Amino acid sequence: MTSVPDVEGALDARTLVHRTRSFRSVSALLAIAFLVVLGLVSLLAPLLPLDPTTTDLAARWQPPSAEHWFGTDELGRDYFSRVVYGGRISLTVGILAMAAATAIGVVVGLVAGYAGGRLDDLLMRFVDFLSSIPWMVLVIVVSVFLKPGLWTIILVIGAFSWMATARLVRAETLSLRERPYVGYARYIGVRRVLVVGRHVLPDAAPTIIVAATASISNAILTESALSFLGLGIQPPMASWGSLLETAQDSLQAAPYLALIPGILILLTVLSFNVLGDALRQSVSEGGA
Repeated sequence: MTSVPDVEGALDARTLVHRTRSFRSVSALLAIAFLVVLGLVSLLAPLLPLDPTTTDLAARWQPPSAEHWFGTDELGRDYFSRVVYGGRISLTVGILAMAAATAIGVVVGLVAGYAGGRLDDLLMRFVDFLSSIPWMVLVIVVSVFLKPGLWTIILVIGAFSWMATARLVRAETLSLRERPYVGYARYIGVRRVLVVGRHVLPDAAPTIIVAATASISNAILTESALSFLGLGIQPPMASWGSLLETAQDSLQAAPYLALIPGILILLTVLSFNVLGDALRQSVSEGGA
């Protein structure tokens, strides 16, 4: 006769198999490998022999070669160094803006979903109001009144990209608050903050993780668009978006100046989206 612990162990193993199977696809493995390499290069950039600021007018617009892997730009700067340090900025913006947006969205979603009633209606109408405004218009208007820079762009993106996360967390909270153990905790008089922190938030964590993954790619795209319009990262700093902006005047002489950061933005956003899909599939299969 099979014991209860054996059955629980088999169920846990089955759940683990389902959750890891989503990451075995070629696309998921390639996405994870690309993001790991990109993250390591960005973190180790200060330790590498890279100089993104030294100019050499005699060597400008050189094509990719053994000496300059990505060629040189209009001022003769090594473009590989510029792209690596630009990637550091783009990833920093993506991760920090995601953290800010996720924090705001989680708090609003938990409060709205658990409290319900008028407070839920008020918060959701506010979310609907912000969502009805085109995000690019909203971010551009706010950016005009703030001094352009790294922290400004992080603040602006984080402050106006949390609405989707709030909706997801609210929907998950509405479901979780009807669970028997949550109802029992309320019945015995456990404070709301403790109920949410101990029961609702941990069970909503998979949904939050999936939403956070999507937020990173959205933040990178937003930063690239703003920097391309001249409202984002300002010189001497460079991001992939600002590199695209400066490459406009040299498309005929050096098309690689636009192609390289453009391809990296595409691959990075695609990798985060693939990772998010794998996480979403893992969560659904694990809960099935």
